[in-house]
Amino acid sequence: MSRLRVVLAPDSFKGSLDASEAAAALAAGWSRSRPEDEIVALPLADGGEGTLDAFERAVPGSIRHEVVVEGPDGRPVDAPWLALPDGTAVVELASSCGLGLLTSPAPHDATTRGLGDVIRAAVGAGAVRLLVGLGGSGSTDGGAGALTALGARIVDSLGEPVGPGNHGLTTAARVDLYGLIALPPDGVVLLVDVDSPLLGPDGAAAVFGPQKGASADDVLALERGLERFASLVDVDPATPGAGAAGGTGFGLLAWGARLQPGAVAVAEAVRLAEALAHGDVVVTGEGRFDGQTAAGKTVSLVRRMADAAGVPIVLVAGSVEAPDDGFADVVSTTQLAGDVLESTTRASFWLGEAAALAAGRWAR
Repeated sequence: MSRLRVVLAPDSFKGSLDASEAAAALAAGWSRSRPEDEIVALPLADGGEGTLDAFERAVPGSIRHEVVVEGPDGRPVDAPWLALPDGTAVVELASSCGLGLLTSPAPHDATTRGLGDVIRAAVGAGAVRLLVGLGGSGSTDGGAGALTALGARIVDSLGEPVGPGNHGLTTAARVDLYGLIALPPDGVVLLVDVDSPLLGPDGAAAVFGPQKGASADDVLALERGLERFASLVDVDPATPGAGAAGGTGFGLLAWGARLQPGAVAVAEAVRLAEALAHGDVVVTGEGRFDGQTAAGKTVSLVRRMADAAGVPIVLVAGSVEAPDDGFADVVSTTQLAGDVLESTTRASFWLGEAAALAAGRWAR
């Protein structure tokens, strides 16, 4: 049996394992079948949960800070941000106003104000550049809450501040951006995992609203709120990525930020290309491999990079719901276990079993 250098580059398995836990489970399973192989673990992210952790692992000298902010439902939460040695700050929406911070879905009222509070803290601490991960949101407020925390005023026809969330957008009559804090000297980059516009059948409300507890009628109402907000802000709502994080991409574009695929930024930080250049096989994975995966998700990027490097790639996913052409092997943990895995312990076990099965097929 020849010794292989195996690069493990998974995203998180949402609802059960973060990317580091997924990589550990894959490593344990692969090593059971092929104990002599060299394992290189590079947990990834695409702008959602785990983005800050990925940068912290990849960049020596990073310093984690925490600030208490208003969470998506108004309750205080402890939200981290990361200071990199070059003066860049990494901020993650999921940890300040993400869906996982809600005790129950609040599609109309959840707000991104906490994200703006964290951004303000990082800029106030002297950050010269910001990287803002926009995945994992629990809101559909178009980024209005974040803009308000950064100094914008969104008022109704009487000149009174509108309420939080998308519900507040339905009464908006004017958006005043003159009070926004200045961008850091080297700008703000929004790390996004989708290329959805703000509005329409592929937009923030229609595609992602149901994931946040919105019914069909709720989606129509959320769309109306976003349409009203868009009519008051000088940003093209059709911009690819403007619909990221319930439209938070749109709102922060109005501040002067720019968009970048989050998976690309994280892959660069962890030097994935360098690892692939010296690898014999790469194993990637996520909770659900589906049609959205190709729209900027981590697994699609890993596959393109592996193809470019001439390295065979194995997919281990919770479920596989899209064509899996191009992979050397594909294993679904749901098919192995017979049900959807939500428990961390069960997910780790079956992910390890899937990796062991895939590794066994590489026996020489």
